[in-house]
Amino acid sequence: MVPKIRRGSRTHGLLVYLYGPGKRDEHVDPHLVGSWDGFAPDPGRDTSPDPDPKVTLARLAAALDLRVKQAGTGAPPEHVWHCSVRTDPGDRTLTDAEWNTVANRLVRAVNLAPEGDPDGCRWVAVRHADDHIHILATMVRGDLRRPRMNYDFKKAQGECRRIEREMGLRQLKPGDGTGAKTPTSAERFKAERTGHTDTARETLRDTVRRALAGVDDEKEFFTRLRDAGLRVKVRTAPSGDLLGYNVALPGDRNRHGEPIWYPGSKLAPDLSLPKIRLRLADGPGERTTTPSDSDRPDWSAPARARRSATGITEHAAALLDSEDDQEAAAQLVGAGELLDALAQASPSATRAELAAAARAFERATRSHIRAEHSETRALRSAARGIVQAGGALGRGEDGGTTAMLLSTLVLLTLAAAHWHSAHSHAQQAHAAHQAAQHLRTAYHHAATTPLRALNAQGRALPEAERRTHQATIRTALSEAGLKAEHSAAHADALAATLAQAEKAGHDPKALLQQAIDIRELDTAENVNDVLVWRLRHLAHLPARAAEPSQARRTGATARPATPTATTHTTVQPPRRPPRR
Repeated sequence: MVPKIRRGSRTHGLLVYLYGPGKRDEHVDPHLVGSWDGFAPDPGRDTSPDPDPKVTLARLAAALDLRVKQAGTGAPPEHVWHCSVRTDPGDRTLTDAEWNTVANRLVRAVNLAPEGDPDGCRWVAVRHADDHIHILATMVRGDLRRPRMNYDFKKAQGECRRIEREMGLRQLKPGDGTGAKTPTSAERFKAERTGHTDTARETLRDTVRRALAGVDDEKEFFTRLRDAGLRVKVRTAPSGDLLGYNVALPGDRNRHGEPIWYPGSKLAPDLSLPKIRLRLADGPGERTTTPSDSDRPDWSAPARARRSATGITEHAAALLDSEDDQEAAAQLVGAGELLDALAQASPSATRAELAAAARAFERATRSHIRAEHSETRALRSAARGIVQAGGALGRGEDGGTTAMLLSTLVLLTLAAAHWHSAHSHAQQAHAAHQAAQHLRTAYHHAATTPLRALNAQGRALPEAERRTHQATIRTALSEAGLKAEHSAAHADALAATLAQAEKAGHDPKALLQQAIDIRELDTAENVNDVLVWRLRHLAHLPARAAEPSQARRTGATARPATPTATTHTTVQPPRRPPRR
């Protein structure tokens, strides 16, 4: 149940709209379901011998404005309080009596008409559709004083959450005021009329976020906006200093033919120029790759960028378990940029799901916990690396490293959901879970081909070697408290990966234990999948299944390993500067 509150100064004009046909003839059977005394005249259900809706509507407007006129200059300039309340599309249809209860509870909750107060403000509730009502109140009390209406939106939201529980309606997640501004009804109607799925506001928000992903400075940011096809208008002070910016979609104009501009702060709270400057203050840092990555000319730039991002993402997930909330909040901001970067540099098979994941996770990047932006440098550098690498991704190493990174991002978003839940951020936790679902779908698209090849390679191993690796896997999983049935799928791919790691000079048992210890596996949808990519990342193995000849070459040139130690190099994020 969603309340939307506005204020105005025209009681009669609002009533004309509520009882009229609507902008698209969507108003059906407009009538009162409640009023301040239960006896207000109803233009929609006038039972007098010679009813005239216009006359009745004028009487209703005069009754509502009576105290406003009596107060004279003491009345507020915008004396009309207008609240529309809408149920979820999946909810049952409420009766008029139930909507009357909803209206009464809301005007009491916001202090317009406290229970038992004979001087409460006058109000009516009009219903002209199955799924919502409009509450109109005039904000002058019977004693001609103004009602105390502090935090009316927050109070209305809280009362709606209680009504949802008591009436068995869909329970929305309570917000904390950090969400992005939702599109207006007019914006949604315009999108439908022009055949667009998203409103201009939503399209601009996504485009601006992608332009910001891994950007180095303001100049590059504005260049990316223009390259994305947006119209950009900057606001400057008399001194020439930049104060802000506005963006518009080409062809999106108002009735006067003028572009419809949106300031960054109206797209999302963290897209205002001052907030962007805070994020850019420390720069994105230098993109890092391990020596083993840089020594592989057979890996493309997109593959190397994704491998680097995988290690940084693992580190960010670990930081979400730390006790430093500002540092953890910074990892969420950086993770949002990484998802935005990946969404714009992904193949067509995963692009839609990654874009949906980035849009969902956007809500999880903001809360009242202030992010320490210097802590985002590692993830921002990973995002910059992915954007700069660009290029078309194929089915080989590039596609495999995409699966590797997505597997890690799933765990990061689940860790984000857990962190938000622990801080009672219901909307953000829900958004992180939604992002994880989209990422899982994208992962399945990206991982199908490389895992199929790895499974085939595992089945082709000599029987004795295959059994040895399977025994190693069973023992390690058992010691970690993971049940065998939870890890049955892709066991051959895991055995093949251990065989390749051993030929590359690694101790399979030690390497597998290190992969298990990186982070918990309880939230993993498939344990073997996660371990395959962790092992291939730790051992710097190709993300695709190597051909037999290639595997032999890899083993022949590998550095020797001691029997008791695992030789590996992990991707480390850039060193963080000291706090200032």
